[in-house]
Amino acid sequence: MITGVRGWAGASGRRHGYRGRVGTYAAVVLAGGAARRMGGVDKPALPVGGRPMRDRVLAAVADATPRVLVGAAQGVPAGVRVVREDPPGGGPVAAAAAGLALLDSDTALVALLAGDLPLLTRAAIGDLLNHFDRESAGTEPAGDRFASAPPAGGGERGPDGVCFVDGDGRRQSLCGVWRVAALRAALDRLAVERGGSLSGAPVRALLAGLVVREVGWSGEGPPPWFDCDTDEDVRRAEEWAR
Repeated sequence: MITGVRGWAGASGRRHGYRGRVGTYAAVVLAGGAARRMGGVDKPALPVGGRPMRDRVLAAVADATPRVLVGAAQGVPAGVRVVREDPPGGGPVAAAAAGLALLDSDTALVALLAGDLPLLTRAAIGDLLNHFDRESAGTEPAGDRFASAPPAGGGERGPDGVCFVDGDGRRQSLCGVWRVAALRAALDRLAVERGGSLSGAPVRALLAGLVVREVGWSGEGPPPWFDCDTDEDVRRAEEWAR
């Protein structure tokens, strides 16, 4: 059991969010899942450490502008924009489309996050943003890998997104930061492929063809991408959050 998370600052040692060359970023939190393995409860509203999971995710992106929650509006913190996916219950891709629709046209980066990540921290978000910061500075982070190669011939293509990858190599796509333009183009492509509907589309189909930088977690404490799909997961998160 990992304890003492409350004072933990993550791999970078930062405690107060991100301030880098890439400027501001937006955040879209997806909180409209059906939670079938938990009896259909409003899973993101379940408390961990006395606070709803979705609120803990929103706190991790407190410096994002704007913050958008896709899901139920009841009890949402002040200043957070709320929207529902179309149709309600249409899945994470439809929810992502609804959230991105509320962003200004000049928004460059967005943290796209599941609403059931109770151990996510501002330091972890900062680590993801730092990879775009390093790219703009012309340096390559050591130990990262790309899931898609840059295009052949000519200039080298930078990443469309950065997300964590777990110890087994599984990409945590809904714990990442993405270029808004790349996601919007991917949504348009996928809508055409599916006859105009994004309902039920898998996230892997949305991200197909994007250049993704996968980042391992090397910080102390629990992994920020830990999600709660079962009651046992919630109990584990409670232990970690003490």
